[in-house]
Amino acid sequence: MIRATSIVRKLAVKPERVADSVTLDHEHRHRRRIKLTSDGDLEFLLDLDKASGLDDGDALKLEDGRLILVKAAPQQLLEIKAENPLRLLRIVWHIGNRHTPAEITTDAIYIEADHVLAEMVRGQGCSITPVERPFRPERGAYDHDHDHARFLGEGE
Repeated sequence: MIRATSIVRKLAVKPERVADSVTLDHEHRHRRRIKLTSDGDLEFLLDLDKASGLDDGDALKLEDGRLILVKAAPQQLLEIKAENPLRLLRIVWHIGNRHTPAEITTDAIYIEADHVLAEMVRGQGCSITPVERPFRPERGAYDHDHDHARFLGEGE
C-alpha cells in the first residue's frame, strides 16, 4: 500500500501536482498513522513521524510524489451567537476553560454538538443554532506545525 509520509501546507500546494482528494472530519484531520481512502477510491496509509493537524487545503504527499488534497468534511456543529461582543467573549472563555475545540469568527463561535455545552451557552444568554459545515477550530498556541519551514518546500 502506498504511503503518505509528509504534509504540504496549503500555501505550498501546487494544483497541478494534486492527483486526488480526501475528505476528513475534524477528528480525522489530526492523526499520525491511519489507513485512508481518497475521494477517488485510492487506498493509502497516512504514515507521519508524529501526529499533525491537517487543515482544509493542505495536501498529503505520497511516496511517488502525487499530492492528495485535504478537504474538511461538513459535520454537525453548534453555532453560538450573542447580542454583544462582551457576552460572546465570555462564552469563548467558558468554552476554552473546558478545553473544547472551537472555531472563532467575528460574529459566532462554532463547537461540535454537545448538549451539556449547549445548556451552558443558553444559560449565559447566548443563542445556539445547529448547523452542518466544515469545522476549522483554532489551533493551540503551542502548535507550531504551520509555521515550520520544513513543510514549505515540499510542494515543489
